[in-house]
Amino acid sequence: MRYLLDTNVLVYFLAAPSELSSEARRVLEDEILLFVSKASFWEIGIKQSIGKMRLELSVPEIERQCIERDMQVLPVSSAAIERLKSLPDIHRDPFDRILIAQAQDDGLTIVTRDRLIPQYPVQTVW
Repeated sequence: MRYLLDTNVLVYFLAAPSELSSEARRVLEDEILLFVSKASFWEIGIKQSIGKMRLELSVPEIERQCIERDMQVLPVSSAAIERLKSLPDIHRDPFDRILIAQAQDDGLTIVTRDRLIPQYPVQTVW
């Protein structure tokens, strides 16, 4: 399968792996096709800049670690941006909404602990 990491899962994976569920840990250890969105890097940068995230890694370091772990970095396409406009208004977080649209466009399962994302027509695992 092909998996897209939600930002919270990416942060746990890099800084607090004990916070991952056993299924999320299995996916991260066993699956070959793992994706991380550029939108997650943007979200991390914003949260670091306003003091909502105390992750010690810089955004370029995070991206480098993802690439070293053979994760595919997924750009934010105009097609995904267009798709998010038609998503039901369940989730207000713009970063989660773009991840949902990207997963739908690319046939990805989202690894997330978010409780709202599974309410969309997208596969999730936690």
